[in-house]
Amino acid sequence: MKPYWIKTNPIIKIIFSNLIWDIPNKGKKIYLTFDDGPTAEITEWVLAELEKHNAKATFFCIGKNITEHPEIFNKIIKNGHAIGNHTNYHLNGWKTTTEEFLENIEACESAISNLKSAISILQSKIFRPPYGKIKPVQAKKLRQQGYKIIMWDVLSADFDQNISEEKCLDNVVNNTQSGSIIVFHDSKKAFKNLKYVLPRALEYLARNNYSFETIQL
Repeated sequence: MKPYWIKTNPIIKIIFSNLIWDIPNKGKKIYLTFDDGPTAEITEWVLAELEKHNAKATFFCIGKNITEHPEIFNKIIKNGHAIGNHTNYHLNGWKTTTEEFLENIEACESAISNLKSAISILQSKIFRPPYGKIKPVQAKKLRQQGYKIIMWDVLSADFDQNISEEKCLDNVVNNTQSGSIIVFHDSKKAFKNLKYVLPRALEYLARNNYSFETIQL
């Protein structure tokens, strides 16, 4: 597996300042995010864990998965969480033409809109590129369409099956600060780590007076 940063390098935030890496605030608000769902059973487990702590989060959903699991998608919204676009088929922007990438995002947005229309909810258009990979021209065109492009401040690395559950938990609790955007995955690949980390991270962060908010920009 290629190397990755757990805590996003401040220089990267400066170079790519037109992307959103964190959300500074005067309180202790943090922003949990879950990529790649909705996934049968796993997303529902995540929702139950969040509810135990009255925690809100933002789910960056894959359009194909929304279409396959509309009831889970609707439950995310009904539970008061925010929704973001994560493409229709989890495309890597670096390896995809701009035209195909934008069409895939539009397809995901249609899947979101088709179901959200049945539920009254107002929310800004937010997008996270799969793998965090997006070409500058792709980002520019998305911003022209009104999207806010959300990256992250802390990567749990729950997807990495070569790290221990304890290391995954340390990634979160040792790097989170006010304003952090934290990445988890409600996917089968990540569930072994997520199942261990999420309850313990929620408990630790709540005990340290953090509040868990949706991304609303």
